[in-house]
Amino acid sequence: MNAAPGPSAQEIRHAAALLREGKLVAFPTETVYGLGANALDEAAVARIFEAKGRPTSSPIIVHVSGVEMARSLVTEWPPAAELLARQFWPGPLTLVLKKQQAVPSLVTAGLETVGVRMPAHPVAQALIEAAQLPVAAPSANRFTQLSPTTAQHVREGLGKRVDYILDGGPCSVGIESTVLSLAEPIPVLLRPGGISRQQIEAVIGAISQVSGAPAASAHPAPGMHPRHYSPRTRLLLVRNGELPRTGAGAYLQLQHSPLHEARETIAMPLDPHAYAAQLYRVLHELDARSYDWIAVDTPPDTPDWEAVRDRLRRAACNE
Repeated sequence: MNAAPGPSAQEIRHAAALLREGKLVAFPTETVYGLGANALDEAAVARIFEAKGRPTSSPIIVHVSGVEMARSLVTEWPPAAELLARQFWPGPLTLVLKKQQAVPSLVTAGLETVGVRMPAHPVAQALIEAAQLPVAAPSANRFTQLSPTTAQHVREGLGKRVDYILDGGPCSVGIESTVLSLAEPIPVLLRPGGISRQQIEAVIGAISQVSGAPAASAHPAPGMHPRHYSPRTRLLLVRNGELPRTGAGAYLQLQHSPLHEARETIAMPLDPHAYAAQLYRVLHELDARSYDWIAVDTPPDTPDWEAVRDRLRRAACNE
């Protein structure tokens, strides 16, 4: 089966023109769909927060066409940034660095740092190139809800809050980018994602990880709210197939067969990358069934499952 055709060059030029006019454009990346605005236009960025219902304490990642554009947004480009960009860009790695004054404080939640990344999706690359400006873009969904991995998810979640949607098909990685801060002498992993800690450490050596909950004020990276990536349906992390005994629900099975009846059981991939690529799509589908609960077989507590476990833990949080 042939993949659906992506947006035409004319559609991409139209989307780029809208960005230059201060409008919002949803577009695909390899991770999830982003809700984009001109990163240097504070009024346009404010529309992102309004459309998502996003608190201004949550910074927004800026998407760039390459290292040259990234360097124009930051005051320093340390050797570690150069090494990581060479290895993982374009790709699902966001680097947090000290920002230039031209980057509006609204983008960075008032912090003196900005997260930048070069997305790998050809539609995202073409859009940034056509617009000739950096694009601030969180996930194209309402705040704390399930991230979109198809254009239809964006339509259902944001509706008329977005001015234009570029449909580039389903996202291949399926969960958000890794966020690594290089603003201090020791690199800090702020959010696990599509590039693992082990991959990063193989390039630049040992890194540390943010500990504890973020401050009540500005978060150092997006996706750090205790409850995030959540379906409307109550999500439960379970062990050994132990499902709720009341209500109707669905079970995402990994290693353990259900001990009690579920209305629907879905066998999830045993490979963490394949699992991540399917996770949000499956949760979107189950969320539309109006179940009482979605139970998830808890993945192993191993490094290769770190990003998936982070998303599921936040999705299951009741805060």
